[in-house]
Amino acid sequence: MQPAPPTTQLDDLHGERAALRGNPSFVWRAGQERRLKMILDAAPAPLTRVLVDGCGVGMYVRALQDHATNVHGLDIESEHLLGAVDNAPRAHFVLGRGEELPYSDDSFDLILSHEVIEHVQDDRRAAAEMARVLRPGGRAVIFAPNRLYPFETHGHYWQGEYHFGNTPLINYLPDGLRNRLAPHVRAYTRWGLLSLFVGQPVRVISHRQIYPGYDNLVRRQPGLGVWLRRITYGLEHSPLMAFGLSHVLVVEKIV
Repeated sequence: MQPAPPTTQLDDLHGERAALRGNPSFVWRAGQERRLKMILDAAPAPLTRVLVDGCGVGMYVRALQDHATNVHGLDIESEHLLGAVDNAPRAHFVLGRGEELPYSDDSFDLILSHEVIEHVQDDRRAAAEMARVLRPGGRAVIFAPNRLYPFETHGHYWQGEYHFGNTPLINYLPDGLRNRLAPHVRAYTRWGLLSLFVGQPVRVISHRQIYPGYDNLVRRQPGLGVWLRRITYGLEHSPLMAFGLSHVLVVEKIV
């Protein structure tokens, strides 16, 4: 299954808004397919109602429609939602914020937060809202940047100007310095991500780190890209997993 990319350019990819809120997935490649398998492996059964919290242009919404009968997408950007409606016309979309989900308690079997929680204004409140709208036994799957990854993938600010791209070692700096260079995005330690759910009625099902899919590199230099995939995916089965690109946290509602 390969969702089509949006038909219009929805954002300035390297602009200020992209720096603040990130860019959604505009295409569907092997890296997204791998993450979808992780999401489905973590999902409870039966899987009926799904929320993609921060859905962007709807790529994961469209993919999840093959596995659930009722899929919802929420995003703070109206332009992204226009693309989402094109990509997944059978889904239900709402303009809103992760800190104030416009759904009743115990509404969803599965919530996906894919590289979103690092951009919200109040990440603890966003975590609490996910816990609130999950049904008992429902699960949330959260992908979020890893503070131990050697690169800050959201770019940085220097002398008031935003510089797009991967910046090495910023995340290894003390918080004060790191947050001056990358005030627009969070990166989480293992405990930093887990702590968002302290006091919430959830239990941790699994927590790991994963390495990039290198999809762009595979497209440009297939041999090198495939080699890097093989090596770094292997690291996910070693202590060096801790230095992966993203956390993958799965929590389950217990009441």
